[in-house]
Amino acid sequence: MAPSTSADDLADEAADLDGYFSDAPLEPEPKYAPLETKFDRCVVITNLPKIPGAKYEKLSKVILKLVSRIGNLAAYEGTDDFTGFFMPQAEDGSTVGCAFVEYDTAGDAKKAIEVLQDYKFDKNHALQVTLYERASNLAEVEEGEFQQPEPEPFKERSNTMSWLEDSCQRDQFAIREGKETKVYWNDGRGDPIVDYDGAREKKAGVNWCDYYVNWSPKGSYFATLVPSKGVILWGGKNFEKLGRFAAPGVDFLVFSPQENYVLTNNNNRNDPQAIKVFSIQSGKCLRTFPLYPKDFLDPSLSESEKSNIPPPPFQWSHDDQYLARMGKDLISVFETPSMKLLDKRSLAADGIHEFQFSPKANIIAYWAPEHKNQPAHVDIIEIPSRKKLRQKNLFNVSLCSMVWQEGGEYLGVKVTRHTKSKKTLYNNLELFRVNEPGIPVEMFDVKDAVMSFSWEPRGSRFAIIHAENPTSTKVNVTFYDMFKTLEPDKKKKKGSKEKQIVAEVNKIETLEGKQCNSLFWSPAGGTIILAALGDSASGTLEFYDTDSKTLVIKEHYRANQVIWDPSGRSVATTVSQPIGGGHFKFAMDNGYILWTFQGKQLSQASFEAFYQFAWRPCEKLSTKKEIATIAKNIKKYEKQFNAFDEAKKTQQRLQETKGKRRSRAEFRATVARLKGWRSRQKQERMELLGGYDSEDEDNFTTKEVTIETVLGIKEELVY
Repeated sequence: MAPSTSADDLADEAADLDGYFSDAPLEPEPKYAPLETKFDRCVVITNLPKIPGAKYEKLSKVILKLVSRIGNLAAYEGTDDFTGFFMPQAEDGSTVGCAFVEYDTAGDAKKAIEVLQDYKFDKNHALQVTLYERASNLAEVEEGEFQQPEPEPFKERSNTMSWLEDSCQRDQFAIREGKETKVYWNDGRGDPIVDYDGAREKKAGVNWCDYYVNWSPKGSYFATLVPSKGVILWGGKNFEKLGRFAAPGVDFLVFSPQENYVLTNNNNRNDPQAIKVFSIQSGKCLRTFPLYPKDFLDPSLSESEKSNIPPPPFQWSHDDQYLARMGKDLISVFETPSMKLLDKRSLAADGIHEFQFSPKANIIAYWAPEHKNQPAHVDIIEIPSRKKLRQKNLFNVSLCSMVWQEGGEYLGVKVTRHTKSKKTLYNNLELFRVNEPGIPVEMFDVKDAVMSFSWEPRGSRFAIIHAENPTSTKVNVTFYDMFKTLEPDKKKKKGSKEKQIVAEVNKIETLEGKQCNSLFWSPAGGTIILAALGDSASGTLEFYDTDSKTLVIKEHYRANQVIWDPSGRSVATTVSQPIGGGHFKFAMDNGYILWTFQGKQLSQASFEAFYQFAWRPCEKLSTKKEIATIAKNIKKYEKQFNAFDEAKKTQQRLQETKGKRRSRAEFRATVARLKGWRSRQKQERMELLGGYDSEDEDNFTTKEVTIETVLGIKEELVY
């Protein structure tokens, strides 16, 4: 039994506690988490597998791991059991195929939609991700009979290939000079003619270009760079505006080969979205990338050392299916149009230094120097299977440079090697026959230093510039063929009497003592320009026909570019300066010269500030067989071509003499009018002269006078 407490004891206890209690009324207020009025950080994931309750924990862990890679999930103070993830269950404990995820920021929620949309969770489930706000709005949509919306009125799109319908089969090119951007027609015979110079934009008071311009690979689109806005796309007969891609600060652009996508770059190291990939048809930004891949730059390097390392470029596959970029010991290949990593993993490539896509197949070639006790090697890998088609190990390698032939049939690798002491360098060429079984490789040493290597675009020949000393002013140019023709042995009575063509590198000829540092094959093949380009070079241009062995020497002083037109009929040499590069010390030489493929000068233009010259590309539709057939039967079409040329010359001559003919016709009309007026006055004139007719020849006396003039006398003695 509890001891009793007297009233005096309670009073004494109350007196002792006096002063410890507040006179304020007790009103406790619970501490709640801040009320969320927006749900922009929440997403709903649907099309998840429906599994029984026994597998609930396992599926939850897999989904949590997946969504946590994108960003931090939301967390609230005082709620230790809240993970930012909730997957509802049915009454029997099975899942219903959806989940709710709340991220720490709205940006992570948007990123989750981009990354997880259509993500292949397994073979039978591709995830669908939606913002919670949109999902709740969809839930409030009333069910009813579907009403077909009224289609928008048809608006014909500009014909981006209209320039190919030109009756004279002329080429086009664009130039950037001063504040002007102009597009010209060129017929390969005379001065170019302006097609469009931005007159419509000038009238509206805007510039249609503030930086460089780019043609798409097939010539369908003309892109102008306006760094303050982005990229503007033009096309059609009158260069109508077709679209704009928001890319502030853009200073570089590259189209995909099939013109489905465009990649922009602002070269801002601090911008996590420096590189953007857009769909040309929809105008939608498919994905963004930072300037450098993750872990590409060594953290131990200083900022100045990092600034000297160029960012690895992106490269498109020939069919637009893939976009790839080199990283540290890997190649990241992204599929289009989802722009997701192929098979969710990068292609391992230890020590990779450079890679290139084949121009005609989904094949990647890359080389890596000696790395982790492994020799240097060149690998050829098939995409998407990742099958290694060929590997060539190389030893004592200082540097490699890879060059694909335009048709993707051959890959040339110029290898710079060193001796064991690393004091002496020498070269050799590794030539891969990509289309042949097993991809055989031929290697031959070049005693001299090789300064340039170039494939003939539509053939099996290639040329190299070499000299004993890489700083020599006089160099040699040697031509090779990947095939060798064997003459039949006349001594043997039996056997084939026909010539045999074997797959063996064959030296054709060497041109000695040339002043050149660059090689430029004509797109049509056959003709090559040996050019001496650069500030310290002479500007010599040697037009060499490799078939007829004819050589024409010209000069363009201080030329720094040689640019062939797509047909190979004309070629431009330019002296240009970079935009925004300050004062250009050779500004007086700025401009371009147009030449025929035979070296005849067609036109010349000079500008105070000249930045860019770009031919409009043209898709090559003819096959090798068709081109060979046309070349064989060229005389059949010669009369047709000559007749067309004569008709064009006649039309041009009539156009040039149009003013003279008009003046002559006006003069003859005036003379006829005056003669008529004089004939009408004849009777009046005779009356004034007393019947005398001054126009009657019988009223005149004719005298004939002969005058002889001795111009000179010369005497000769004849023995």
